[in-house]
Amino acid sequence: MHEPQVFLNGKMVPASQAHLAIYDAGIVLGATVTEMTRTFRQQLWRLDDHLDRLFRSLRYTRMDIGMTRIDLADVSRRLVDNNARLLDVGGELGLIHFVTAGEYPTYAGMAGQAARTTPTVCVHTFPMPFQLWAKKMQAGAHLVTPSIRHVPPQCYDPKMKYRSRMHYYLADHEARLVDPEASALLLDLDGNVTETGGANILIVDRGSVVSPTTRNTLPGISRQMVIELCGKLGIAFVERDFQVYHAINADEAMLASTPYCLMPVTRLNGVPIGDGRPGPMFRRLLHAWSTEVGLDIVGQIVSGGAA
Repeated sequence: MHEPQVFLNGKMVPASQAHLAIYDAGIVLGATVTEMTRTFRQQLWRLDDHLDRLFRSLRYTRMDIGMTRIDLADVSRRLVDNNARLLDVGGELGLIHFVTAGEYPTYAGMAGQAARTTPTVCVHTFPMPFQLWAKKMQAGAHLVTPSIRHVPPQCYDPKMKYRSRMHYYLADHEARLVDPEASALLLDLDGNVTETGGANILIVDRGSVVSPTTRNTLPGISRQMVIELCGKLGIAFVERDFQVYHAINADEAMLASTPYCLMPVTRLNGVPIGDGRPGPMFRRLLHAWSTEVGLDIVGQIVSGGAA
């Protein structure tokens, strides 16, 4: 039986044989930087942008993987070419890169062996789970602001994409106690809106698309795509601090994230945003995005979710 391949520490191995040591720093400390890319028509989308951000994160965390961007891009494309053969017709892949700080010397030493202190490098894929987003693409996502606050930039810079995400985990659990369908929208210590655990939030205010500042949020690749689409469509894109008050009173709200590109947000803390339905700016931007990638993004997600 064929199975997906995984790139792990310089080798391509079957997914069933790809394992991390229990004393890897990614497990012991959560010391991991990561990226996620997806395919359209089984071709990787904006891989170079994701790798550029990954290498900036690696530099910030002082991790040297002994590979160049070209090396990692070649591995990524070979992996996708191989694993895409296992997809159902119309399927797409998500591509994950993650790098940990290697093995934690204290724990490895206690296990009676020398630690591998060079970074752990892994690249793997998974079939895109469109069924997770199909309903929300049509009816809109719900968000709740929990008591958990976003990690302040004084701790570590949010421009790094990382997996130390306990605050997101706790926040989402708290949000679902309020609304089982909701995700958490975190605020910073001053009450400004930041982001969810997996997406940038954008609101629409009097014809402009408004984003929180990148002082407190990840500058997402999908957010960048929205900036570019707004430029082409003659839509103003504004970056500024705003609070829950502004989000609830916005004309529309949406999430920008690699897996689903854009998703409408129709309810925040139980209050409908706009008329409580996906709005015209969301539809306009996602239609333009679909044109750019050569397929109907909503149609793909909805039909995939019904499969």
